[in-house]
Amino acid sequence: MNKALHAFVYLFLAAAGAALWFELQLSAKHTLLTDRDRQKEDAIVKLAKTIEKAEPSKDAETQIMKDTEGVEARIVEEPAKENILDGYKMYLEQQNLDTFNWESKREQLRAVYKLDENGNPLMDGGRPIDRGAGTANELFDALLQAAIRQQSTLNTTRAELAKLRGILADVVEELNDTKQHARQDKVTILEKDEKIEALDRAKADAEAQVVKIKGSLEELNGEIASLRDEAESARSETAQALEKLEEVTQKYANLEKQYNDAFQSAGSSASTVATTAAIPYGEKGKVVSADNEYMFATIEFSDEAMKQLKGEKLDKPIPAGSEFTIKRKGYNGPAGDIVGRVRTRQEIPGKKYVVCDIISAWRQDDVRADDVVFSD
Repeated sequence: MNKALHAFVYLFLAAAGAALWFELQLSAKHTLLTDRDRQKEDAIVKLAKTIEKAEPSKDAETQIMKDTEGVEARIVEEPAKENILDGYKMYLEQQNLDTFNWESKREQLRAVYKLDENGNPLMDGGRPIDRGAGTANELFDALLQAAIRQQSTLNTTRAELAKLRGILADVVEELNDTKQHARQDKVTILEKDEKIEALDRAKADAEAQVVKIKGSLEELNGEIASLRDEAESARSETAQALEKLEEVTQKYANLEKQYNDAFQSAGSSASTVATTAAIPYGEKGKVVSADNEYMFATIEFSDEAMKQLKGEKLDKPIPAGSEFTIKRKGYNGPAGDIVGRVRTRQEIPGKKYVVCDIISAWRQDDVRADDVVFSD
């Protein structure tokens, strides 16, 4: 009996030792599982903060208007434009949208099963219900759907970035082409400025020559007037003065010949500066633009004025040197509403525009756009 009791005690001690060992092993596993669940829970809470739960408003729109008007030698007050961001998904730019904050939902994250009011798992057949309101799966499903939406938004953003890159490439290519043409235009402008300066110098020399010739003509007119007086006086004298009268008359004839030669020479020289076309009296057009520093203006003539200048069939060149008066409504200067005068220089082919020189001697004020061109 004692032996059996001793054997039972030994067996009981061995079972107790095994139970203690299993308890220690289970405690370690329990600690491991607890720590792992806590890490997963913390990671899920942090991950949820990176997922947007709110969708951006798709009502936002934006515009970047691009000038599509061709580059021509004309002023365009309101050029045609197009929105290069037409169809652009502006809502993709919205930032700081609300994300999931599950700090207050940690208890639900730990709820594997759906519980009744007593805290016991609700059963479906022989298995506990692990989905529905109040379970961790409810939160996981919401997070998954939001992640799917966010991934879709990311893919849409990537597609829009590709489209924007294409638009940017087209704009840069157009800008590079425009800059190349602008450089060439600048070279052309500088060359024409040099030609204009040379023409201005030639014009100044011609005007100085005209002034000189006019002075000579005035002197000759004075001499002719004096000789005419002498001739009239000689005719009233007696027969004894006939010899002197003949001498004076001959002198008058010689001076008159010099006057005619000088006048013809002046007309030939002035023709290089001004050839006035016979234009009827009245309003003929308006000033489109003016450069008062370089003394030239661009004139837009009316259809009727163009026919008067070029003929009914518009097949003749515009006479260079035709002069017109520039008037301005409401202007009251020394000469009334007259601002100055211009002289035609060069026609712009295919247009009703003519480049004219501003005559400095007639200048009362700066010539401006929309000033009236008048023939008097």
